[in-house]
Amino acid sequence: MSSLPKPFVGVILAGQRAGRVDPLAEAAGVVNKNLVPIHGAPLVRHVVDALAATPGLSRLRIVVEPGTAPLIDAVLPHGGRLLIDYVPAANNLADSVYAAVEGVGDMPILVTTGDNVLLTPGAVTQVLAALEGGADVSLAMATRASVLAAHPEGQRRFYKFWDDAYSNCNLYAFAGPAATSAAESFRSGGQFAKKPMRMIMALGPINLALMLMGRLSLRGALMRLGRRFRLRVEPVVLTDGAHAIDVDNERTFGVAQTLLAKRAVANAA
Repeated sequence: MSSLPKPFVGVILAGQRAGRVDPLAEAAGVVNKNLVPIHGAPLVRHVVDALAATPGLSRLRIVVEPGTAPLIDAVLPHGGRLLIDYVPAANNLADSVYAAVEGVGDMPILVTTGDNVLLTPGAVTQVLAALEGGADVSLAMATRASVLAAHPEGQRRFYKFWDDAYSNCNLYAFAGPAATSAAESFRSGGQFAKKPMRMIMALGPINLALMLMGRLSLRGALMRLGRRFRLRVEPVVLTDGAHAIDVDNERTFGVAQTLLAKRAVANAA
């Protein structure tokens, strides 16, 4: 008999930098990029639906500017079946994560972004399963080949390791609040997927040298990163490279819309 899925808390980072006007939001006439409609629903709705369909979701926390919370809540027809908290966004991603996990107890925490519209329950389950295997932190990655197979224009930046080139899928799991100390790697102010040098800086100068010499594998680099926080950090390489494509600009919006439409056709078949 299979055991029930372990409860987890889902965190969606949906805040915007103060004073910044996002081009996609401006073009769509909305105040927050995560409210931009794509394939029949706002960006954040696709992410919420994926998490809601994942077995074990106990509670959802959405990090956003206070004035935007009612607007996001209005486009989430969860009908009371989801426990959703809105957490005020901090000045950086690290502090936003810390605020979002306050008071969650020892439950595992799944963190993603509000523009990760190609997220699937299967990917969430895989990243959480790495915690069951003993990891303190797990993060989803996809190989360059799988990303380009999903769409040749889906992603243009990859981390190069000796074993392969990878893209980040903006999907992270933490074994509990104590493990979120690894979120300090975000403090420089952005996601690794957009600024690969941030990951290299987090590794430190010696590891940077090893990386440039092609001496580090993905797993080896994350092992070294984990040592900085005294945590076991494990990669989860997803086979579907579409998971590495989020909505960041007009190009990736078009790519994501195309892939969402393809998924809808495949699911209807």
